[in-house]
Amino acid sequence: MIVVALADPPPRSGLVDRALIAAYAGGLTPILCLTKTDLAPPEPFAEQFTGLDLTVVTAGRDDPLAAVADLLVGQITVLLGHSGVGKSTLVNRLVPDAGRATGDVSGVGKGRHISTQSVALPLRDGGWVIDTPGVRSFGLAHIEPDDVLMAFSDLAEAIAECPRGCGHLGPPADPECALDTLSGPAARRVAAARRLLAALTEA
Repeated sequence: MIVVALADPPPRSGLVDRALIAAYAGGLTPILCLTKTDLAPPEPFAEQFTGLDLTVVTAGRDDPLAAVADLLVGQITVLLGHSGVGKSTLVNRLVPDAGRATGDVSGVGKGRHISTQSVALPLRDGGWVIDTPGVRSFGLAHIEPDDVLMAFSDLAEAIAECPRGCGHLGPPADPECALDTLSGPAARRVAAARRLLAALTEA
């Protein structure tokens, strides 16, 4: 579960992109959880990831947590995010006796590192949630473009027709990429996947 605050600290899509790449390449099921919905609407940030196989939930102070809790039953879920986005606050709501320390965001808009170690806690209805310290960097050196696209059955089938060494970014870098032959909903998924591939290239 990638946890992002919609404000205070301001949301950054870079970590989300990199975490999604790692999740898809590793065969994990990612969830994007948007917090602090009382400070900003979730739709503008969430729209950046339309077309991906991604469940988006909100967990603002006044949002009911039933939808979030239902997704975690019977699963082992790691909360990943920058400091100050509300991971420990979310854990305390999901596991009322967790007693995880929480803190305010600093005056420069960055979260303070309140959690200093990862802690796994059992959920009442089964499964585990793992609270982690705030992430400062997230590397992807071990992942190749094909690793990401193999997570999408329709795109994986298409790239079988790509020339050797294709990075799947499309023109001008990859003028013969087979993904450019797709249309309709698949084309929207291509655009979303290429956003991740661009992030992978930058990383």
